[in-house]
Amino acid sequence: MASGSDGPDRSETPKHTNRLSKEKSSYLLQHAHNPVDWYPWGQEAFDKAKSEDKPIFLSVGYSTCHWCHVMERESFEDEEVGKILSKNFVCIKVDREERPDVDKVYMTFVQATSGGGGWPMSVWLTPDLKPFIGGTYFPPRDSGRRPGLKTVLLRIIEQVRAEKNSYFKLVLEALRKGTEISASPGETLPSGPDVANRCYQQLAHSYEEEYGGFREAPKFPSPVNLMFLMSFWAVNRASSEGAEALRMVLHTLRMMAQGGIHDHVAQGFHRYSTDSSWHVPHFEKMLYDQGQLAVTYITAYQVSGERIFADVARDVLLYVSRDLSDMSGGFYSAEDADSFPTVESIEKREGAFCVWTAGEIRELLPDIVKGATGAITQANIFMHHYGVKEQGNVDPAQDPHGELQGQNVLIVRYSVELTAAHFGISVDRLSELLSDARAKLAEVRRARPPPHLDTKMLASWNGLMLSGFARVGAVLGDKALLERAERAACFLREHLWDEEGQRILHSCYRGDNMEVDASPIAGFLDDYAFVVCGLLDLFEATQRVHWLQWAEELQLRQDQLFWDSQGSGYFCSDPSDPTLLLALKQDQDGAEPSANSVSAMNLLRLSHHTGRQDWIQRSQQLLTAFSDRLIKVPVALPDMVRSVMAQHYTLKQVTIVICGQPDAEDTASLISCVNSLFLPHKVLMLADGNTEGFLYQRLPILSTLVSQDGKATAYVCENFACALPVTCPQELRRLLLE
Repeated sequence: MASGSDGPDRSETPKHTNRLSKEKSSYLLQHAHNPVDWYPWGQEAFDKAKSEDKPIFLSVGYSTCHWCHVMERESFEDEEVGKILSKNFVCIKVDREERPDVDKVYMTFVQATSGGGGWPMSVWLTPDLKPFIGGTYFPPRDSGRRPGLKTVLLRIIEQVRAEKNSYFKLVLEALRKGTEISASPGETLPSGPDVANRCYQQLAHSYEEEYGGFREAPKFPSPVNLMFLMSFWAVNRASSEGAEALRMVLHTLRMMAQGGIHDHVAQGFHRYSTDSSWHVPHFEKMLYDQGQLAVTYITAYQVSGERIFADVARDVLLYVSRDLSDMSGGFYSAEDADSFPTVESIEKREGAFCVWTAGEIRELLPDIVKGATGAITQANIFMHHYGVKEQGNVDPAQDPHGELQGQNVLIVRYSVELTAAHFGISVDRLSELLSDARAKLAEVRRARPPPHLDTKMLASWNGLMLSGFARVGAVLGDKALLERAERAACFLREHLWDEEGQRILHSCYRGDNMEVDASPIAGFLDDYAFVVCGLLDLFEATQRVHWLQWAEELQLRQDQLFWDSQGSGYFCSDPSDPTLLLALKQDQDGAEPSANSVSAMNLLRLSHHTGRQDWIQRSQQLLTAFSDRLIKVPVALPDMVRSVMAQHYTLKQVTIVICGQPDAEDTASLISCVNSLFLPHKVLMLADGNTEGFLYQRLPILSTLVSQDGKATAYVCENFACALPVTCPQELRRLLLE
């Protein structure tokens, strides 16, 4: 897949080949044979623009972006458009997942000047990289009041000689002021309860009662919102607001699990739902969603005890292990939404890999079910349970291009109890029939032309997925999941850590012979923050100290590279990079949490694990820099609000002093007790008595904690004071829930 291939070759020798053919990014390789003289982002393109005094056309997207494919097909494969672009502009293609720093700068411009944003992103720049026009998708020709790409290009060519320098300066100065985030002198940390209550109220106001989620449509999973609400519940269990927060989360997660956004045949979650009922998804699957949703569902299991949430978390990890895993231990980035309906097809369709006709279901599941009411087939039961209709179950409003006509997106319409009762069979028998049917459908799907797989492996998203495996493995006590988490951490250390330069690398790729091919792109703030978080989760799950030591090492490097010593907080990328016009700090938790949000909690956790008090202060300084946003619009930063809450409520340090082997039964019982609970403000460590080891050297207090009566003993400490030691899991549970 690293060659950009989507399956069998459906074309002759390419008529055109440009510089992108030498790149590693799947997205750039997809454009290597456009009739456009594309350049990758870099000095060669910048020098050409300056020497020829030509404006730059910057096009940004990613390999599984549906509308990026549409714009390529309509415009970038068009010979006439290709000639206009190549003759009059220096054309640069950027993979937003490979260069998030470039994407953030110009997306900030597009959002500020057009009121919206998204991908594909199209921006026109001066030769010195200053933007003057920007937008997203442009149709090839004029459509109603929307100008086509050709029209826009010709207008820019006519006006490009006009003097615009003063305009550029004004725009950039306005952007700098509008994006500046810093702590004012004397400013203090905002109140944790006040910020949390306001964030809760803002989320409750946008909550959609019938199907859950926080808008009508399209609906995104939004793990950052759900994790905040569970943290809010954890400190407000006795209040009506706390109960309502938990109700919103559990209802949303149930609806998502039953909906078409959840792949009932091949596991995992699609990107988002185009409708309010989570039914018809945008079919791409992204690694960052899987990592966060695994954590969200296992947390819902901790707070509710309902097995369905643990099952969904396992389901997500099964999908990632099977379909997004590299033999090196790393995780691939994404699967495309579009694929060929059949091996003979020459045109891709969105969702073709995932949808079913009623006829296909009946042909696959023809057997009569013994004991059911009437002459009922397995197909009858399956179609009833998953909402399959003869004419297809996709509303035309969710299918603007007619690609899903006559097709069915599976969605759970009834509980297993209701379906079983409807057909007069037991729940166990129904579950067996549905499981067997899903396995048969999965086998058929494996024979279909698969969607494009983006085999780029990003440090940041691998960090999120590392957290997923570590957290689920710890809660369920599943050694296989923890082993997979450790393989992922070893992959990050081996392939995305430059030991000599002491830096994380942002990405690597699967080569033609399955080897791992690293990119020289230096890591960004997201890479450090998400990997540090993953390593802390892995340390708490395995208690292997070398993962904590590496997390500390990475945090120190992150501080050196990205910390703003003047205004506090971290810059998203290297502030000294001359090709970036703005030094940005992301102030929104979106599809992924912002790296500053994650870092605020990382610093707190690390301070408790290493004894470094300066990291508590740094976390407070970071949060203070974002205080204006946190006070006014906390719903924009729900993950950061969790860190403000942790500062207010302080972390509980749970230390288990072991006697004998770390995996002894009494030790395992205490650890299992801690992991069974959702404790948003806790750190966990084992004290093994090795006073020469890393933990004892950093935390001298550990030497004062001793086991009771030769048993594994738990100490719960807060604000440098410890409760009485306990050896009974039930007593430990009571202490932790106080």
